[in-house]
Amino acid sequence: MARKIKQGFGEAFAYLRKSLFFIYFATILFVGSVLVAFLYPAPFSFFDDWLREIVNKIIGLSPIELILFIFQNNALSSIFMLMLGAVAGIVPVVNVLVNGALLGYVFSRAIDVGGLVIMWRILPHGIFELPAIMISAGLGIKFGMFVFSKNRKQVFVERLISSLNVFLYIILPLLIVAAIIEGLLITLFG
Repeated sequence: MARKIKQGFGEAFAYLRKSLFFIYFATILFVGSVLVAFLYPAPFSFFDDWLREIVNKIIGLSPIELILFIFQNNALSSIFMLMLGAVAGIVPVVNVLVNGALLGYVFSRAIDVGGLVIMWRILPHGIFELPAIMISAGLGIKFGMFVFSKNRKQVFVERLISSLNVFLYIILPLLIVAAIIEGLLITLFG
């Protein structure tokens, strides 16, 4: 069993290394959309309703319920980006742009309300969550590029299996740690 797990991790990291271009591409899109929404927040004020909705969902949750809510939300988002990337990589690109704009808008609003000091409350969970999301998006984009391959069916299956392997061995553990950190920080400082 331990040998199979070790092999799974090895295969996941090998595929991750082969996919760095796509992960970097997703990260550049994300950072760009964060900067745009941070510097020009007014056009993104429509996020206020969405943010209120999220806050209303988490009010009154116990720390464990909050951690599970955060984990479920991030895991579903990650798997959808990964799997729906099969549609020419469009879904992960849109998801990265929207989430980046949302984060940039939240940063802008948070600084307006609490100054730069408030950033220390927002940033810690991103240490694990953002890499997991960028990996999911990058692999989703790469997955969608199978349509440009000569042997589409074979490349589709190979990328599907490799992406699911990365999801299981790398993304899920990162999201678990991120949810615990974020849930505890919200509980302690919310």
